[in-house]
Amino acid sequence: MEFGSINPVLLVASLMVASTPILLAAIGELIAEKSGVLNLGVEGMMIVGAVTGFIVAVQTGSPFLGFVAAAAGAAVLAFLFAVLVLFFLSNQVATGLGLTLFGLGISALMGQGYVGIRPPASPRWDFFGLSELPVVGPILFNQHPLVYLSLILVAATWYVLRSTRMGLVLRAVGESHDAAHALGYSVHGTRIAAILFGGACAGLGGAFLSLVIVPQWTDGMTAGRGWIALAIVVFASWRPWRVLLGAYLFGGVTVLQLNLQAAGIAIPVELLSMSPYLITILVLVIISSDRNRAALNAPASLGRAFHASH
Repeated sequence: MEFGSINPVLLVASLMVASTPILLAAIGELIAEKSGVLNLGVEGMMIVGAVTGFIVAVQTGSPFLGFVAAAAGAAVLAFLFAVLVLFFLSNQVATGLGLTLFGLGISALMGQGYVGIRPPASPRWDFFGLSELPVVGPILFNQHPLVYLSLILVAATWYVLRSTRMGLVLRAVGESHDAAHALGYSVHGTRIAAILFGGACAGLGGAFLSLVIVPQWTDGMTAGRGWIALAIVVFASWRPWRVLLGAYLFGGVTVLQLNLQAAGIAIPVELLSMSPYLITILVLVIISSDRNRAALNAPASLGRAFHASH
C-alpha cells in the first residue's frame, strides 16, 4: 500500500469534479419537490442528457452546444412528465419510474454507434494563472465551468427560496396548492417551470459525466447517480446547503475509493466500489434521524395531485 501517492490537494479538486453531476441533479430535483412534485425520473433524465450532449458535442465539435442540447433534451423528457402528472393526473411515483425506464431505453438506442468515440475536449478555466497558487490554486481556480455553475446554483437556490417573491410563490405552491390557487397563483405554471428546471439540471449533470468525467458514452453510465440525488434531497431536508454537503460527501468517497484502489489497499474492489453509495446513504440517514423535523421540512403538498376548481 502506498498512501503517500495520494495527493490531498488533487483529491479535493477531483472531489469537486466527481460531485458535480449529482449536485446539479439534486438541486434541480429540490426545486421540483419544493413546488410539490415528486419526480423519480431523475436517473432517466440524466442518462438522456448524457447521450444527447455526447452526440451533439461529437457531431458539432462543440462541448458548449453539447451541454445546451443535454439540458434541452432532458427538459423535453421532464415536460412529458409534467404533462402526464399535471394535466392527465397520472400517479407521480409510477410516472417517474416509467420516465427512468424510458430514459434508459431511449438512451441505449440513441447511443448506438457512439460507443468508443472520444468527444471534443472540454477545457477547464484557469483564472489568470491563479491555478499555480499552492493548495488553493488547483482546487478553486482550475475547474470546469460547470463546477462553478453548480456552486452558483446552490447559492442562487438558497437565496431565491429564502428572499424572493419567486421563491415565496414556489414554496406556497408546494405547501398548499389549493391556498396558492385561491390567491391567484398559477399552480400548473409554477410546477411546470420547476419540473423543466429540474430536468435541465439533470441533463447538465448527465452531460458532465459523458463529456468531462469519463469522457465517453456507455449504456447506463449514470450508474444510479440519479437515485443518489433523490436520496440526498430528501435526507438533506430540502435545504440547498445540505444538498451540497451530501453531494460532496458522495463525490469524496467516490474519489477516495479510486485512490485507495490505486494505492493497492487490501480490500475487495467490489466493496470499495459500493462504498460511496453505502456511506452516503448511511451518513444522510443519521443526519435526518429526527423524523419529526424531516416531516416538518417536507413540502406539505409533495406528491399530491392538484385539482383546479375552475
